[in-house]
Order: sequence, then C-alpha cells, then structure tokens
Amino acid sequence: MAPFEPVRWGILSTARINAFVIPGLQESPLSELVAVASRTEERARAYARDWEIPRAYGAYDDLLADPGVEAVYVSLPNGSHVEWSIRALEAGKHVLCEKPLARRPDEVEQAFDAAERAGKLLMEAFMWRHHPQTRRLVELVRGGAIGELRLVRASFSFVLRDDPVRLDPAFAGGALMDVGCYCVSGSRLLAGEPETATAHGVQGPTGVDVRLAGTLVFPGDVAAQLDCAFDLPARQGLEVVGTDGSLHVASPWGCQEPGIDFRRGHDREWFAVERANRYRLQGDNFSRAVRGVEDPLLGRADALGQARAIDALYRSAEAGGAPAQLPSPVSP
Repeated sequence: MAPFEPVRWGILSTARINAFVIPGLQESPLSELVAVASRTEERARAYARDWEIPRAYGAYDDLLADPGVEAVYVSLPNGSHVEWSIRALEAGKHVLCEKPLARRPDEVEQAFDAAERAGKLLMEAFMWRHHPQTRRLVELVRGGAIGELRLVRASFSFVLRDDPVRLDPAFAGGALMDVGCYCVSGSRLLAGEPETATAHGVQGPTGVDVRLAGTLVFPGDVAAQLDCAFDLPARQGLEVVGTDGSLHVASPWGCQEPGIDFRRGHDREWFAVERANRYRLQGDNFSRAVRGVEDPLLGRADALGQARAIDALYRSAEAGGAPAQLPSPVSP
C-alpha cells in the first residue's frame, strides 16, 4: 500500500482513557496528534505539555474550529458522546467516538445521519474488535471449530472505588454502559443480532446499575449470558460453546496475554496470537479510512445493533426481568 500523509488528530477531553489511545496515535506513521481540548485552558496546556501535543484549547469548540484538525477522538463522558460527535461532524471533522456511542438507538441514528450529511466518517471505538485475537476467534467459530454455535458467555467486572462520572445518571453511567457494553459487543459479533433480552440489575446509591446480569437470545436458539459489575472483583472472559467443543478467551477486551483455549472432550489445544496494541490498530484503521484506502471496521449497523441490545437489557431490568423484544436487524 502506498504511503499517505498522516491524518491530523485532535482529542476532545483529557479523560483517563486517553492514556491508552495517545501512545498508539503518536507511534503510528499514519496519524499525527496535533491538538487537545479541555474545559479550561490551564488544564489543556498542562495536558498538552505532558503528552507533547502541539496545540491546546480551553474549549471544545475552539478545537473543532481548528482547520488543521481532520479527525477527532471523543473521550467525553458517555452522556456527551452523541452531542459532541454531531458537533464535530458538523464542524467538518471525522469522528472516532469512545464506546458506547449511545444508550438509545435513535441517538445513534441521529449521529450517523449527521455524518452522512457532512460527508464524514463516524466510528464507535471498540478497540478489542481490531485485535488479532478477535479476528482469530471469529475465524475459528465461523470455520466450524466448535460445530454449531449454541452458547456465548461474556463477563467484565471490577471494583469501582470512586468515580463520580461513571456513577452519574446524568452522564449515562452504569456498569452495563461502561463495561457490559463489551459483553454485548462480543455476543453480537459471534451470534448476530438478538431477538429478545432479559436482565436483572442492581442499582447503587446514585441510581445507576452497579451490577447487571442478562441473557440475549439470538436466532436459532443461540443464547448469550453476560454479566458486568462495579462491585465484583476484576475479571473478564469470553467463552463460545458449540455442539462439538468450546473456545475460551481469558482476556477478550484487554487482550493481555493473547491466545485462545480450544476444548473438545478431554482434548485441549492452545491457539497462540501475536501481541498487538489494539488502540494503535484501531487508530490505523480509522486513519486509513479517512484517506479512503480502507473501510472503517465498524459502522452504523453495528453501532445501532449495539444500542438496541443495551436498550433492551435496560428495559428488561426496569421491568423486573420481563423479556424485552428487539426490532429486526438493520442492513449493513
């Protein structure tokens, strides 16, 4: 592939997740991180100095007005994702938005409609989807390694000590939005789009879910069991069970010590996977897409399917566990 001019990136906010995203952008020849914005100029300047970012802005709109910024990474709290994604798109920027893009499907539609009107790209930042471990898992499942798919089990939890943003309903906080969205993403990647959802959630003092367990049922009677929490020990996992065997990934979302454990009866086999920076791969995919040499890995259909499943799980939990129906899947 012929080289191209690096895509010039800006970052909206100084959130902690940036510490994972920034190194991937700075080490890649496909990207150039040129600007960051915070709510105050003092904070933005200090952050830019620490990360060696050339330009700092004390207001998000000021960064969006910078003609030297082509693509924006939105790392604001969940509740601000759609608003600032749309504002960035309308300012003529391509947008990579931190997951989850939105809790409600209509908000996803609004964001992608804005992208289409502006002629710009919008992608939800599920970095684990870009890792070789994920690609290998999909290859094994679709290649029939475990026979016919029957069950997916996905988990992600940790103990949240003190984080007002993640616990604030005004910012669309909660365990399902923060970490459970990975479990939803993994289940959908392997099984398609669910038809029904059931869930039981436990609310914390602020009114958001601090723990949620649910089941998604897919066509062909395939089921996905998922759990997420802010009040359980640090753990994650993804297991895929079929008629002939199972595959287990110990670190599906963090992609630490990548590899896949294959089990069939008493036989076991380990599929090694090369190490890779999932954030770097995500940024490279988006930069190539901006330059028109590659499609974005994730688009409207995936983001909408994601929001529909999250919304259904919440609707079921709010109804005391009653099944919630999902609409028919959208076409890619």
